[in-house]
Amino acid sequence: MIHGRGAAENPPNRFERIAYVPDPADEEDVAPRTELLRDVSRSIIATNESPDIPFEASINPYRGCESGCAYCYARPYHEYLGLSAGLDFETKILVKMDAPELLRSELANPKWQPKLLAMSGVTDGYQPAERRLGITRRCLEVLAEFRNPVSIITKHHLVTRDIDVLARLAGHRAVAVTLSITTLDGELARELEPRASAPARRLAAIETLAKAGIPTGVNVAPVIPGLTDHEMLPILEAAAKAGAKHAGWIMLRLPFGVADIFEAWLAGRRPLAKDKVMNRIREIRGGRLNDPRFGSRMSGAGVFAKQVEDMFRVGCARFGLNAERLELSTASFKRPGELF
Repeated sequence: MIHGRGAAENPPNRFERIAYVPDPADEEDVAPRTELLRDVSRSIIATNESPDIPFEASINPYRGCESGCAYCYARPYHEYLGLSAGLDFETKILVKMDAPELLRSELANPKWQPKLLAMSGVTDGYQPAERRLGITRRCLEVLAEFRNPVSIITKHHLVTRDIDVLARLAGHRAVAVTLSITTLDGELARELEPRASAPARRLAAIETLAKAGIPTGVNVAPVIPGLTDHEMLPILEAAAKAGAKHAGWIMLRLPFGVADIFEAWLAGRRPLAKDKVMNRIREIRGGRLNDPRFGSRMSGAGVFAKQVEDMFRVGCARFGLNAERLELSTASFKRPGELF
């Protein structure tokens, strides 16, 4: 295992016929540094038609994520870039430096019909590079200028830096922030999500945002069967005490090569739990490690998955979460220069 990284190696890209196998004695390959690479995308708003996802449009200022979560479902996207879903995903970060300008252009286009935008739909907009680059903040400033609603999900306390802009959006019922919490165990989090904020810092972010009047919630995600499922109620309780008003949950899913990366993480970090976790995953995924079918891919199926769902509902009722439906509004949307 590599300190500060979720993956220990670069597994072969499933689209490439040739793979580079580094020398284990090469220190640079064993402990790679993060590289920021320019992404020259000509658009910033991505759309999807998945019935499992509660938004149809999203913004991703970064491709790849230095948070390094061993289980991250987004890892395979790096393979479309000719890179690996392993260490490449968390060390070779593509940066959309022009994201704010692209966003302003797309929102200003008369063809744009105002709708909720998710930030981010794939990787974390508040990962470590954001502290220096500020691209996510600049995108939020554009959204505030147009009063276009945005839903933010992150594992980073850095989101509190932007309370001033978030408050402007909140004044138009145009923002909600969700902190994703997998575990309250600080040691487990450091190994599982090595460069994300510690659980206590995420709870602190919820408290800070809630006190500032920003609609704030928690996402218990992913629920890792056999490893973190027992933390559902404690996480919901801690988030509610911090000021969260809405909550959600997602079952662990392991598409494509993520299964091998996560299994290798278990073997290196939690070897005694490995068989239990992998068998439980197969139990909720119909005997496989991943079930891509709509309707079950986010929650799993079977007795165990139903128990987790029931626990979530009980926890929300007990701690006053989701008592009111959170609805963001496009009513205040305006383009610069428009009068109303």
